[in-house]
Amino acid sequence: MNRIPLVDLGAQHRQVADDVARGFARVLENTSFIDGADVRQFEESFASFVGARHCVGVANGTDALELALRAVGIRPGDEVIVPANTFIASALAIARAGATPVFVDSDPVYHLIDVPKVAERITRRTRAIMPVHLYGQIAPMEVLQEVARSNDLIVIEDAAQAQGARRNGQGIGAFGHAAGTSFYPGKNLGAYGDAGGVVTNADPVAKQLRALRNYGSEVKYHHPETGFNSRLDTLQAVVLQAKLAYLARWNDERRAAAARYDQFLADMADVSVPSTLAGNEHIYHLYVVRVPRRDDVLRKLHAAGIFAGIHYPVPVHLQGAFRHLGYKEGDFPVAEQAASEILSLPLFAEITPDQQEQVAVALREALR
Repeated sequence: MNRIPLVDLGAQHRQVADDVARGFARVLENTSFIDGADVRQFEESFASFVGARHCVGVANGTDALELALRAVGIRPGDEVIVPANTFIASALAIARAGATPVFVDSDPVYHLIDVPKVAERITRRTRAIMPVHLYGQIAPMEVLQEVARSNDLIVIEDAAQAQGARRNGQGIGAFGHAAGTSFYPGKNLGAYGDAGGVVTNADPVAKQLRALRNYGSEVKYHHPETGFNSRLDTLQAVVLQAKLAYLARWNDERRAAAARYDQFLADMADVSVPSTLAGNEHIYHLYVVRVPRRDDVLRKLHAAGIFAGIHYPVPVHLQGAFRHLGYKEGDFPVAEQAASEILSLPLFAEITPDQQEQVAVALREALR
């Protein structure tokens, strides 16, 4: 039985191994382990790749969102609207910044933030909206930007799954005051450990971010405000720079693989395949389908050596971490139903048509 992982990081590493080895040797020789030249090079390269003025590297994706919120002035007592269908880090970043996450349902087709419902959640304490560019495509930002402008709200994009995604030709960071992303190993652009970054077109926000990530300091041993130790490690910057050269091609290969899945699954009436919002250039960080009896299907796939996953089985508003906010089952029915049906099939740039056909055959058997 050929085992097919959700993501094959080994296949990806083999393409960049020599570049990474040379970069590691250079850093080890120079002993420039913190905030070295390789960090600045990657920040400039990634900003250029997404079309932003600035990229500020930080320690991880959750820090990226928290520091972005803090850099634009989110404070205790503020409310930030965020979709219920997301990884918990989106809401945790809001809570860590001292604000209160206010959840909103997702739309039933794309699983992105339900923009018409956002206006219903705005109160006098609302200061910001955090749309999540989920699974590899950007939220409907034009409508959301209009809601934000009409209510004088800040927009911070959660772009942890959208490195290279575009909407009407624009990349992450173009729609809000800033966008936080994660370079967790399994992302389309992943480090060899935790790493993250914030992209922004606002010079004052970038300046504030650089201070916040470094103990609140722009000048060594001078700390005019409270900051954090959340810097992008130089060795991780080496990995990210090496991989960035391949990212556009890898995203193209993910799109091609997604199109193959669409064909393989077209005649399976019980399977709902992903839809792409008009205007979006999807990068398929995940290929998420909806199936009946999802947990039983997943068990059978694993038994067949197909290591599909679930993103995410419990909506954030029902997590124990946010029990104190008083949400209950039934509050966001679209996100809750999706959480019981969604299934992420194996998808990575190097996946072969034969592997995908094997996944499709196993899925068909599991649904019988």
